[in-house]
Amino acid sequence: MKAFMDKDFLLETETAKMLYHNFAKDMPIIDYHCHLSAKEIAENKTFSNLTEIWLKEDHYKWRALRSNGVDEKWVTGDGEEREKFNKWAETVPYLLGNPLYHWTHLELKRVFNVEKTLNPVTADEIWNHCNELLGTSSFTAQELIKSFNVDSLCTTDDPLDDLKYHKKIQENVNLNVKVLPTFRPDGALTVESPSFYEWIGKLEELSNIQIDSFSNLVKAIETRVDYFNKAGCRLSDHGLDSNFYLEASEEEVNAIFLKGLANKALNNEEKIQYKTAMLKSLGKLYRQYGWAMQLHIGAIRNNNTRMFEKIGSNTGFDSIADFTYAADLSHLLDSLNADNSLPKSIIYNLNPRDNYMIASMIGNFQGEVSGKIQFGTAWWFNDQRNGMVDQINVLANCGMLSNFVGMLTDSRSLLSFTRHEYFRRILCNVIGEWVEKGEYPEDIEILGNIVKNICYFNVKNYLELNF
Repeated sequence: MKAFMDKDFLLETETAKMLYHNFAKDMPIIDYHCHLSAKEIAENKTFSNLTEIWLKEDHYKWRALRSNGVDEKWVTGDGEEREKFNKWAETVPYLLGNPLYHWTHLELKRVFNVEKTLNPVTADEIWNHCNELLGTSSFTAQELIKSFNVDSLCTTDDPLDDLKYHKKIQENVNLNVKVLPTFRPDGALTVESPSFYEWIGKLEELSNIQIDSFSNLVKAIETRVDYFNKAGCRLSDHGLDSNFYLEASEEEVNAIFLKGLANKALNNEEKIQYKTAMLKSLGKLYRQYGWAMQLHIGAIRNNNTRMFEKIGSNTGFDSIADFTYAADLSHLLDSLNADNSLPKSIIYNLNPRDNYMIASMIGNFQGEVSGKIQFGTAWWFNDQRNGMVDQINVLANCGMLSNFVGMLTDSRSLLSFTRHEYFRRILCNVIGEWVEKGEYPEDIEILGNIVKNICYFNVKNYLELNF
């Protein structure tokens, strides 16, 4: 029987061990999609205790606590922080088969050098040990990032953000890590939102453009794209949680925009027509600036109305949607490609049912650069061993795994960089299995380069992060 989480954790063959330890393990990290706070990084935040750094922003852990019957007071509520940690220590031993069990102990091992498993018996020792370390200068936000060998990371930012903290980070000569913004224009896409008028008003002030038409809206948004570009932005990001392609004339789109601006009711067809026009306009801008466009497709958000009203959005009450969008995606990519306006794109699906659809779709629009259209890494509820293995296999079956831009954390926690290790071990194990089954030759030079590329060089070149 193997020891729990030893140096060969998840590595089941000699080839997998060789690939991980010799090629993957020490590669730098480019975390090209996360939700870390640029403010906390810029101000080099310190953490008062383990709960603050470990449990405060982790929706995965919140869902597990609720599933274990823990009262919300000890999840997101005003409960005492030590007791919140105790509730987590009580929950962890019962997470058999859940990736949180692995992630928890990877975070304890790699960050705090804790070899013991977390449970009520070890809780006091682990709490005291980790808190003592958090009180030292080696455990500030910036030092933690450096300890993971992070080369670059991309936060997720509203186009209205002044990016002052990103600029402050760029001026810090002691932090040899690029912290770049990502353009997330939800405010421009949600014409039906009650806050749409307010968002447009702020954009109007920033751009100094009177936004009285859809065409002027696009011009105003371009000023923010340019602003983000000058701050080092290399990607946009869009969450698409319902259908998103339906053609309309310029006149129809402009009329829909004016209705939304006046806070008039829009039918579903109008919402989709507007979103289509905006996505196409944005895609053309991204192409001009050489950015990659990320599409995260398929969530149902804020399912629990009572909890949404109590504690708001992004609190762990989201799940997988089941709408179909193959035709929408095809039409969106094709409409941009028709006049050579299709940007580099990374497409993520939340419903694993759509794996083969996405993997086959990206092959329709390749060219110009290696892996121009990417099947994004296993996302959110698929961000676990089975989900990663499935995504890797499907991409390999339908496309070129060797061109894959690899892993990201999509996390709000500074400790989540361990997920890159988790992914790298799984990647090496899949490839190692193919080799040892005689499905690919034991060509170590090629295999090693493929692993290093997927872990680091592919995304570095894809996003042109050659600083």
